[in-house]
Formats: sequence, structure tokens, C-alpha cells
Amino acid sequence: MPPYSEPSYTPPAAMPDFLIRHVTLRQFQVFEAIVRLGSFTRAAEELFLTQPTVSMQIKKLADSLGLPLFEHVGRNVRPTEAGMEVYHACRKLFENLANLEMIIADLKGIKRGRLRLGVITTAKYFTPEVLGEFCQQFPGIDVALKVSNRDRIIERIQANEDDLYIMGQAPMDQLDVEAFPFAPNPLVVMAPRNHPLVGEKNIPLSRIAEEPLILREPGSGIRDATLRVFDAADLKPKVRMELGSNEAIKHAVVGGLGLSVLSLHTLTLEGSDGPVAILDVEGFPIMRQWYLVYPKGKELSLVAKAFHQFVLDNEPRMSERMEELWPRLREHLKDCRTGQSTTAKKRKA
Repeated sequence: MPPYSEPSYTPPAAMPDFLIRHVTLRQFQVFEAIVRLGSFTRAAEELFLTQPTVSMQIKKLADSLGLPLFEHVGRNVRPTEAGMEVYHACRKLFENLANLEMIIADLKGIKRGRLRLGVITTAKYFTPEVLGEFCQQFPGIDVALKVSNRDRIIERIQANEDDLYIMGQAPMDQLDVEAFPFAPNPLVVMAPRNHPLVGEKNIPLSRIAEEPLILREPGSGIRDATLRVFDAADLKPKVRMELGSNEAIKHAVVGGLGLSVLSLHTLTLEGSDGPVAILDVEGFPIMRQWYLVYPKGKELSLVAKAFHQFVLDNEPRMSERMEELWPRLREHLKDCRTGQSTTAKKRKA
């Protein structure tokens, strides 16, 4: 006897007959893209539609619902109150359909779906490699990767624009989020290979404060962590310039414009023996972690859950890669693990 005819089955209290007869999933898809991207033009580009087609779909949807869905503010459009209600309903609908699609794919013996991932700028140095391994294991999954600075990623979390986020510092003080550490993110002092301090041991931080320093732009987590180290030592660094790109900073370092503090991950391609050298400075490396983040209470899609588990399972291998890049890191990682074990024992006691 089929499950739906069992006495325990309760049919839905009401079916959305009007919406089923008068609107289409395509109209909802177009509408969701416009709200998320903030533009009819960008939605048309993402969905490979002409702008007149997008406008026509939205007009049909608004006519069916009997309410305006957008209002014009200058050259921009934003959803009306009714539009925001439709948008939230669309997001829930598409998440449920995406889960259904993956369940059906699982029953067929395959994995399918789409993963939207937002990552801070520095994470772009290792995230594609992780995604490559993930997609080899789940070849039917498509990935959309958005790379931006910390402030913009926080905005995306607030708007719930992606499934998961990778950050170097979980924004626990700004947002109500779940955060899972999954790999080391050491920050090191970098100098040009021919700098006189290269090769010296345990360089005082006061000596580094005498050198011109190149910082990331305001809002960068690396910048904040760097300035906290100098503040703690009651030192004021000589900031020569601020740049918004890690690659631009590395080129400036090689060009002799100053020293900088960056994630060790930024040296993944050229290695630690390339034109940029790592200095042995007291108080460094700053041992940070990479975090997998998402809003608290968010129901993850099956694809997001699969990636979440994949990343946590691969933590040991990611630590090993960092140790291979800079062997001295092994000592610091060992100290961190020892400290974590001691803290855990104290908590148990």
C-alpha cells in the first residue's frame, strides 16, 4: 500500500491553488535574481535572458499577485514590502526544491546540486583547491564562488546571499552565526628576499616598527590583527601605504616599498623560497584559524551539509600543507595544540 494512503497521513490544510494556476517557477526565479543582484540587467545576464524578457516576466508576476513588487529609487530598484515577502518565500521554495533535487539524485546514485560560497579575499588562495577536491568527489555539483573583503562578506551573511562563508575571523560580535574552525591561518611578517633582516632570529617587534609597513585597507581582518599586535606592545608602526589586494602588497614588498603582514596562504604558489621572504619576528606568526560560517538557525541545503562535512574532515591535510610550505610552522602548531589540550583539560576539571 503506498505511503500516501496510510491512515496516519494528513493532507495539507490548504493548497496554493491560485499561485499554482497563475504563476510559474521561472517568474519566481527571475524575481529572486533581481532582488538578490539589485538589478534587472544583472539578473538578465545571470539567467542568460534578454532584459525585455525579464521585465515581461516580472510584469506577469506582479499582475497575477495584484501588487507592485518593485519601486524605483533614482536609477535603482528595490523590492516593496510585498516584494520582500515574495522574495523570502522564493528563497524557502528554492531551498526545498534544491534539497528535493539532490535527494532524487541520491536515489539515482548520483550527487547533484549547487553550492553558493562566499569567502574573504585571502581565502581565494586555497578555497579553489578545496573546491576542486570536493567537486571530484561530487562531480554533479555546481559551485558559485564570491570573493570579497570582510565587510562585504558580513553584508552577504546579513542578506543570506550564500550557503556558507569562509572567514579568517568569525564575526561573533556583529552577527548571530555558527562558526566552525577547520584549518590554520598563520599571519607572518614578509620582506623582500634581499632585506637585511632576512635570516635573523627572533627579531624584536620594535625593530619591525622602524621599517615602513604596507597594510591592507580598513575593514580587513589581517589589518586589524596586525595593529592589535603593535598596540599590545605599545608600538606605533610606520604605515607607508594601504592596498586592497594581497597580490599588490606582495609586489610592493618585492619592490622594496616596505614590510607587510599577510597570511601564509598568500605564498601557496611561489612558496616561501620565492622573492618574498618570511621574517622570524617575536609575537609572530599570529596563529589564527579559518572558519566555516553561516547564520545561526539557517537550515543548510544537502549540498552545503556535504561541503561542511568535507571541509571539517580535511582539516589534518590542510595543516600538513601549511607545514610543508613553511616547516617552522610545525613548532607553532604543536604549541597551539598543546595549549588547546591544556585548556580542554582545565574545562573538564
